[in-house]
Amino acid sequence: MNILMIKANDRPANESVSSRMFETFLKEVENNPELNVRIYDIFKEDMPYIGQDLFNAYGKMALGETLNEVEQRLMTANQKARDAFSEADVIVIAFPLWNLTIPARLQTFIDYVFSAGFTFKYDEAGNMVQLQPDKKVILLNARGGIYSTVEMQSMEMSVNYLRNVFAGMFGNEILAEVVIEGHNSMPDQANNIIAEGLERVKEAARQLSTLS
Repeated sequence: MNILMIKANDRPANESVSSRMFETFLKEVENNPELNVRIYDIFKEDMPYIGQDLFNAYGKMALGETLNEVEQRLMTANQKARDAFSEADVIVIAFPLWNLTIPARLQTFIDYVFSAGFTFKYDEAGNMVQLQPDKKVILLNARGGIYSTVEMQSMEMSVNYLRNVFAGMFGNEILAEVVIEGHNSMPDQANNIIAEGLERVKEAARQLSTLS
């Protein structure tokens, strides 16, 4: 089974809960011979933002024209992300809530794979058809405040967004969502909150053994 682990925080684990969640999950699965684990560290990858240069590159490729350096760089990054996505049976994303949403570089990865003809298409009647629905997804999120209350749920645009992308648009099954929250707003309880959350991360990782 191919596991794609996307690390979406470049802060060290002693300063970042989502980085600690990534390392905790990785430790549980990296020595399992039945799992082929690939790490995709978005802060170490060359991932230029998409824009007109990418669309220019698509147009040139359709016409068989030569890409310039900027366009080739974009296409290389785009293809690498797509290859990693396509090869994965399970996609694990460890990410923080930054300014109510996901890090910009994680958004860029999503932009690379969120594409007509790759993860979805439209049929003759205009209905959306999901092209890679068999993948499974595990979301590992950390947020210092508390956003699970009724009053705050609508402001949380990281887990909600990724759930809508993978489950809603791509048709993927969400195997697990592990959220650690409130450790900054309740510092006197932070150690217990984080420890309990990391145990749930381990439980999510152990699910993969039942799938392989």
